[in-house]
Amino acid sequence: MRGDLDALEEILDPDVKWHGGNPAEGCQDRVQTLAFMRKNWMRRGAPPGEVVELLGAGDKVVVIIRRTDGDGEPELVANLTRFRDGKVVEMVHYPNPDDARAAAGV
Repeated sequence: MRGDLDALEEILDPDVKWHGGNPAEGCQDRVQTLAFMRKNWMRRGAPPGEVVELLGAGDKVVVIIRRTDGDGEPELVANLTRFRDGKVVEMVHYPNPDDARAAAGV
């Protein structure tokens, strides 16, 4: 969340998927994922927000983030991040943190 994409690159699997529920419509690898993050962070002028909670569930971690929406209002969103062999292999974005918690079983 500090905006250190070099550090993030080291933990992303080369074939990482990042999507909003449909893997075919999201980022398909590390290059696309980092390009997407870089583009969005540059558009916002900063990383997407502040981590407010991390919930571990086996090989999954729910990352709940407080950010500012398009109207400048604070909102909570979440990513469900799945790991394999110490690398991130999938990130699924959830506009509602409760849905991410449910998907992780926490």
